[in-house]
Amino acid sequence: MERSKPVGICIDDGKRQVVNVITWEQRKLLDYIEVSSLKNRTETYSKEDVLSVSGDFGIVNQIEFQGRSFAGASVANYGVVETGDIVYTKSPLKANPYGIIKANKGKAGIVSTLYAVYKTRENTDSEFVQVYFEQDARMNNYMQPLVNKGAKNDMKVSDENALKGLVSFPKKAEQIAISRYFDAIDNLITLHQRKCNWLKNLKEYMLKNIFPRYK
Repeated sequence: MERSKPVGICIDDGKRQVVNVITWEQRKLLDYIEVSSLKNRTETYSKEDVLSVSGDFGIVNQIEFQGRSFAGASVANYGVVETGDIVYTKSPLKANPYGIIKANKGKAGIVSTLYAVYKTRENTDSEFVQVYFEQDARMNNYMQPLVNKGAKNDMKVSDENALKGLVSFPKKAEQIAISRYFDAIDNLITLHQRKCNWLKNLKEYMLKNIFPRYK
């Protein structure tokens, strides 16, 4: 079932006049992304190309992020993740007991068979999918009805069934605009975090050196 409703309203310079209405369509996630069957059969990618999925940093190279590869003896059955693909981890985190969904914004690589890899359809911006699921409550509420947890707290949900929940997405042009908006916010956060870290280091240095030392 598909439902459309205007929920995003932009107004002009304080006159509260509607200048744009974003229509969000409610559909199943499978209408926006599809399961990728691309595997590393020819071993084009090696252990150096294994990717990890972080709640804070997204999809990153495992060795660069964790200092080593945790891949098995062979990576031939690993899923290939190209730039713009979507990954669902199927592993619990403290804030996300049903796993997380991230878009690959970096280089192509491979992921463990425990992860689900998806391609976006023509009507979908991959970075918007990540933004949509970044709110913990939305991610958890979406996945909870679809996932069965095993005795060892493992995720029992197929790649296909993980797409059967309902989402509300706007048209692709609006998706891209929203993605860019949040990307700009993330860049500002990073910039100010670096400045904050620099100031903390400066303070620590001054605390150590500005006061006289006594024997």
